[in-house]
Amino acid sequence: MSFRRCVVLLALLGYCFASPGAYAAERWFEEFKKTATPQQLYTFLYALPKGGDLHNHLQGAVRSEWFWDAALAAKSHGYTYYTKVKIQNCVDYGSNEFGPGKYLLLFRTIAAANYRQLDACQQSEYKRLEDLDAREKAAWLNSMRLDSSFEGRNEFFDAHWTRIDEMLSNPWLIADILYRNMDAFGKEGLVYLETQINVDGYRRADGATMSTDEVVAIFRERLATKESKATGVEVRFQNALLRFVPTAEQRLKELYAINDRYRDLYVGVNMVGREDDDKGYPLRFLPTLRELRLRYPDIKLSIHAGEVDEPNFHVRDTLLLGADRIGHGVNLITDPDTMRLMRHGPYLVEINLISNLLLEYVQNYSQHPFPEYLRTDIPVALSTDDRGMWDSNMTDEYFVAVREFNLSWEELTRLGRNSLRFSFLDEPTKARLLTAYDKRVQAFAQQFQRRDMDGLAGVKPVSYSFMCKRYQVCLQ
Repeated sequence: MSFRRCVVLLALLGYCFASPGAYAAERWFEEFKKTATPQQLYTFLYALPKGGDLHNHLQGAVRSEWFWDAALAAKSHGYTYYTKVKIQNCVDYGSNEFGPGKYLLLFRTIAAANYRQLDACQQSEYKRLEDLDAREKAAWLNSMRLDSSFEGRNEFFDAHWTRIDEMLSNPWLIADILYRNMDAFGKEGLVYLETQINVDGYRRADGATMSTDEVVAIFRERLATKESKATGVEVRFQNALLRFVPTAEQRLKELYAINDRYRDLYVGVNMVGREDDDKGYPLRFLPTLRELRLRYPDIKLSIHAGEVDEPNFHVRDTLLLGADRIGHGVNLITDPDTMRLMRHGPYLVEINLISNLLLEYVQNYSQHPFPEYLRTDIPVALSTDDRGMWDSNMTDEYFVAVREFNLSWEELTRLGRNSLRFSFLDEPTKARLLTAYDKRVQAFAQQFQRRDMDGLAGVKPVSYSFMCKRYQVCLQ
């Protein structure tokens, strides 16, 4: 291979994989895949240095057990939570699936300030979290997981988010679960988290509204703690826009102003919500975004697109909005012209393998377009989406990718590198993390080439119910 070609690859991939060390790692990894048990492969991937998680809804990235602990810990800030454990027919709910205000939805959790506003009949339907018996607690925990075969996207979109809604207006609880994610990700070898979390709409325990400055101060304080820094995870935020609501255009203007005000924390805006609700179609926002670009410089867009069953041009239209990254992109494969234009970048598709399976955008992994994108040089990176509701982690995404699509060593490490290259970090921080990533990967490869499975002796992987149920890897 010529020196010039090697330099080109160095610029694109962060290293020249034609080097003897890289070839040795590639051969070693192929042999390892042939002989490793599922548990050994998982342990290896848990220890693997990783880049970042670019598609992460913080509120959905919380394991139920973390929500439980954080909700009880919020007592220190005056918050008490109640959850619905029975239906007493206190209201006329008619024939609707959940009734008015989703009255029929069990395990909807509310703050004490709202509990006190209910009449006596409705109060009798609720219990304080700390008063739940063992059966009720188990049901509460499971109510936030998509863990049953009969559950799918309707349960996820229509029930899960309603159950946790009022917990999400407590900024101390949000700061708590942010740290818990950082801690778990750091143990998996991630160094960057770009998570979707807004700073308005928060309330004190008495129901009083809080200013964005107050909330940002709480987040900054938590990120500055010694324990947060010890995770080794760099954090930036995106503002999330619910795309199909009638006031979405005005809300987009508000989020741009927030991004501009807190630029050290906020690096992008993301449009979220069901794409099969046509009220949120991408080109609806083109006039508003053009108006906003007259005023605000360099606010990045990473937008959900192509997370839908039908063929359409949402990915193409989302790029027209100015997006640099596409969230999901499952149906990009039905638009060959846009797919051809995305080869070799500069746009990245945030791949969410577990989310796409559990929400039934693919029936099985043989239908997933990820390997087609990867192997036609459309930049991709693995992300976790709503990992708490899948009861999974980033290593699970890597395991699925290797197990289902036989990734090579170069492909495996390219995914981590892409997650940093296409992040919305400032360039100096990005360069620092990329340089460190290449050194970590090189050292990791050399360690396991020398020691083979002995190199895993000190690794204590953690897996959750997704891996246990689907692949019988039960390590917790």
